[in-house]
Amino acid sequence: MAFGLTREKLTDWKNKVNRGEIAFLTHYWLDPRFPDVRTVTKVGCSDIQRLMAWCGQYGLPSKYIHHRESFPHFDLIGPKQKEILQMEGQWEQIDRFLKEKGGKKDDHDEALDIKSMG
Repeated sequence: MAFGLTREKLTDWKNKVNRGEIAFLTHYWLDPRFPDVRTVTKVGCSDIQRLMAWCGQYGLPSKYIHHRESFPHFDLIGPKQKEILQMEGQWEQIDRFLKEKGGKKDDHDEALDIKSMG
């Protein structure tokens, strides 16, 4: 079950996927197969070869690409999800869905602090 995304974000993701871009869409997600996972990032691209190459870049098995007719995608979950989103500079999605609670700073906070210093 997916929740926590807007129609605008979904439409934007679909448009990017259809243009052959690597597109990221993170949302809250509940699945009894993964009881400790609360979010998923769908990494989509209509160019399957490009999506396979993207998976290879991060050591992800392309056999897990969901070959949906209009929106092929790879589901990122668990520790790799945040790690890859950081490498891809997807700070908005990290801040919204994966930022640690309790006032603890993460790498993004430190990057912002450095930028604001000069």
